[in-house]
Amino acid sequence: MSDGLFDEGLFGAETEDKAEEKLAENAPLAVRMRPRSLDEVVGQQHLLVAGAPLRRLVEGAAPASVLLYGPPGTGKTTLANLVSKATGRRFAALSALSSGVKEVRAVIEEARRRLGRSGEATVLFIDEVHRFSKTQQDALLGAVEDRTVLLVAATTENPYFSVVAPLLSRSLVLQLRSLEDEDIRSLLRRAVSEERGLGGSVGLAEDAEEHLVALAEGDARRALTALEAAAESAVSNGADEIDLGTVESTVDRAAVLYDRGGDQHYDITSAFIKSIRGSDVDAALHYLARMVEAGEDPRFIARRLVVHASEDIGMADPTALQTAVAAAQAVQFIGMPEGRLALAQATIHLATAPKSNAVIAAINEAMGDVRAGKGGPVPPHLRDGHYAGAQKLGNAKGYRYPHDKPEGVLAQQYPPDSLMGRDYYNPTPRGAERALHDRVPKLRNIIRDEG
Repeated sequence: MSDGLFDEGLFGAETEDKAEEKLAENAPLAVRMRPRSLDEVVGQQHLLVAGAPLRRLVEGAAPASVLLYGPPGTGKTTLANLVSKATGRRFAALSALSSGVKEVRAVIEEARRRLGRSGEATVLFIDEVHRFSKTQQDALLGAVEDRTVLLVAATTENPYFSVVAPLLSRSLVLQLRSLEDEDIRSLLRRAVSEERGLGGSVGLAEDAEEHLVALAEGDARRALTALEAAAESAVSNGADEIDLGTVESTVDRAAVLYDRGGDQHYDITSAFIKSIRGSDVDAALHYLARMVEAGEDPRFIARRLVVHASEDIGMADPTALQTAVAAAQAVQFIGMPEGRLALAQATIHLATAPKSNAVIAAINEAMGDVRAGKGGPVPPHLRDGHYAGAQKLGNAKGYRYPHDKPEGVLAQQYPPDSLMGRDYYNPTPRGAERALHDRVPKLRNIIRDEG
């Protein structure tokens, strides 16, 4: 059980078994098909090979608290149950969605009593541990450290962002991966044929199976939930096989795998920007669509586009910044869903524009020199000469007015003495910056009187 606290001390073992059987009969397909042993686990072979920490833990050796980190439907709850069974420990479960410090302390106290009274240890499974506050997570530390409980915590968020450091240091962090298509396919076939699944009551057409695999996106629970819904629809229509039409009519579309509050938010955003930088307009639109479909704040997306316009395009296409700013203003003005059009237009413009990082490289180098203490006094002829007494200080004396020259540029010192000859901006020969690539060196030659 994974969605509440289960204390078998309230029941006799026989009563508990009957209750479990009764629950299993009415449980969703995804619960009924939950692996009962390591042999039934699909995927996660990188954690389950001989000698791997998770296999040793499930097999009852080297007990240690673990944080299972991975996408939904990859087997975190299943593995927690297997750890409990393998180690012969009592299994208690809490959901961070419905539990607080009071519930955490009650479980720990009961675990401590059992350990002292009968020597029976407890595996404490906490689902969505990232939703626990710092105080709630801190309440676990003592019991984890003295092994009053063997903690198995599951999270879909990067624990290095969402779990307190003391708890991290006391636990193994194991990352689960999305299931491969072949893993999902194997699971679907098992669910169709096995008695605890559909028991062969309906078949599954090959194209329907492929569609379910695609819809799953590596999530076993999603695959089995969709299969169950399609099976119920097929049976109600008197069909003996689940065909593609049944799956498509039953499962409207795949759920968007995206959490605006977690590391997937950062991963999708990163992929979006890197796709634009890499000039892959199609990938950029894909990631934009995922953010929009997930309900991401369109102002956040617009801000990223504005930043990217200067960071990775810059003077190679100066109009990119104008487009990005216009998209940001359009989103603010018209809102969503129509705002997606402006975001898409800006994304296409930026992804297909010539690229240059000369702007960000220039300002970063200039700021680096400033932070390193390189600078010095402003040359006297550039100082402000408009206030009383400025001329007595020598300010503005000798300043040459560039517009006095037909070319609008002349030889004159502008930087402090210590930065004479320092180049920050190095235009690329790409896009509109090509003209500056030729012009800037000529300007420097004239200004620095280098002939």
